[in-house]
Order: sequence, then C-alpha cells, then structure tokens
Amino acid sequence: MRDEVDEGAEVVERQLRILEAILFASAEPLAADALAEYLDRGAPIAERLDLLRERYAGRGVNLVQRGGKWAFRTAEDLRYLLQREQQETRSIPRAALETLSIIAYHQPATRAEIEEVRGVATGKGTIDLLMEAGWIRMRGRRRTPGRPVTYGTTDAFLDHFGLESLSDLPGLEELKGAGLLSGQLPPTMQMPLPFDGALREDEDPIEPDDAGDDEGGE
Repeated sequence: MRDEVDEGAEVVERQLRILEAILFASAEPLAADALAEYLDRGAPIAERLDLLRERYAGRGVNLVQRGGKWAFRTAEDLRYLLQREQQETRSIPRAALETLSIIAYHQPATRAEIEEVRGVATGKGTIDLLMEAGWIRMRGRRRTPGRPVTYGTTDAFLDHFGLESLSDLPGLEELKGAGLLSGQLPPTMQMPLPFDGALREDEDPIEPDDAGDDEGGE
C-alpha cells in the first residue's frame, strides 16, 4: 500500500515538473486543455495547475491565469522592478490609452461609439497603434448601415495589465488616477461591465479577406 502511495506521489511530482517546464518555456499563456496534452490521459489538469499555483504563491514568480489561460508572471509586489513595462506603457499616447480604456469597458465598440464617449475624433492611427501592440482586435461588423467594425480587447491586453479577466478591470476613478482617462471626459460618464464572449446578435463575423475599418474620420 505504501508503495502505491509513493508511486502516486511520484506521478504527481512528474506531472507538476512537466507543467512547470512547458509554462516556463512558453512565451504566451497556455490553456489548460493544451497543457493536458502533455500529461497522462485522464490526469486532473485543473487540480495539478492549482497545486502548482499554490507552490509558487509567495515566490518572486507566480503562476497566474490570464483570460482563462495560464502563465508564470512576476509577483505583483515586485512588478515595480519591471521598468521596461512601465516605460512602454508611458510611451503610449494619452489618446490611445483613453481609446483602449473605452474599448475595454464598452466592447464591442465601433470607432463612432468610441468618439461619442470621448467627444473627439479618433484617428485610424490610434486604432492601428493599439492593434499593433496586440491589445485590441477586430471582433466583427455591426449590423447597421455602413457595417462598421467592432473592436474588443485581447488576451494579450489582460496579460500586459495583469488582469485575470475583464471583471478585474478597475473602476472609473481608479482609471483617472492611473492617468488612463483624462478629466475632460463627461463627469456623468459611467463605465459598464465589459462584455466578454462570442459575437453579439448585432454583430457579423469578420471575413478572412476583410480590409478592416472603413468608417469615416481622421
């Protein structure tokens, strides 16, 4: 009986080491289903990931979830050491940060809807900048005249800003305090709970050869 227990413990440890190695080597967060392929058939992947997360709790590197996927990331209390990340965030123009914040909370959002919230025109260059950063994506096209493109955030957005899901987004006042929204926005503006999921009923999917945003504006 003792041998069976020891053997079971060895299997668990081996599986944890495999998960640790795969996650450490991956440049992107990985889904549990993808990780399960590296373990024995029937291995309880959720339990193994939770156990591995517990082992890394309190260390300089933690196992975290980002948009339902798993990755090793620097512990929150040590993030100030990542000067490169802070500098990258500061280098993004204010207009782009405001646009990103509005998309995050109002998604799916069209460029016209973003402009309605901000009260100023949003140039296509701003949208392109956020897409190049990998923080937003084209979700679909609204079923309205002109069929404008709808935008939403990506898993890379969650990962960059240390969010497990969109429900972890900060409140409006926190965004202003962090400099992500200017005081020029309407004082009555409220940030709704962000939508996170499949296309809505008023959206059509983006076609493979879709050229992208064709709305008016600078």
